[in-house]
Amino acid sequence: MRRLAVSVEGQTEEEFVNAVLSKHLRAVGVAPTPILLGGARGGVGGGDVGVERLISDMVHLCRSFDTVTSLVDFYGFFGREESETVEELEGRLIQRVREEAPDGGNAIPYVQKYEFEGLLFSDVEAFRAVTGTRERERRIDVLREVRARFPTPEDIDDNPHTTPAKRIVDAIPHYRKRVHGPRVAKRIGLAKIRRQCPRFDEWVRRLEALGRPV
Repeated sequence: MRRLAVSVEGQTEEEFVNAVLSKHLRAVGVAPTPILLGGARGGVGGGDVGVERLISDMVHLCRSFDTVTSLVDFYGFFGREESETVEELEGRLIQRVREEAPDGGNAIPYVQKYEFEGLLFSDVEAFRAVTGTRERERRIDVLREVRARFPTPEDIDDNPHTTPAKRIVDAIPHYRKRVHGPRVAKRIGLAKIRRQCPRFDEWVRRLEALGRPV
């Protein structure tokens, strides 16, 4: 069983790894352990995602795990250049980790475009479990309309007023990321999220490959 550390942005992502990713990866020989960003150094962990902080954590974790990856949002990521794409940022992260980790490390940095909530638009019907009964259809319709305007859930933009999370809260004001996010993701299921989100799917494929014989 290959030991995989997943440096995660917060408790929502931590629960997502435990509740959605773990069973699937363990079936192919990969054992993921989510670790809150900052927790690798004994801190409280979570939040304030930035280049230097993430690199520091991943380098540290390379000493204790076979492979290290990350699950953090592109939106709000500190230290990225204004015109830098998510792919360019991932490239910069892996280069730095290889330079600073013992023996070059074995790292697969992953930055979610644009944030975790984008994945939840893979099937907005799953939000029925958290909308309550009042105006349920209207709330789901709002989310359907958002999803219909973008080629994939990962394309829902990162404008501060129109991020995936902001759009969800606009439709469902009582939505709480930590409480409801993993629940909705679990109802959607990993297979459907992968079909709808090509960047996320490619990341999972790379993690699956870790458990296969060379």
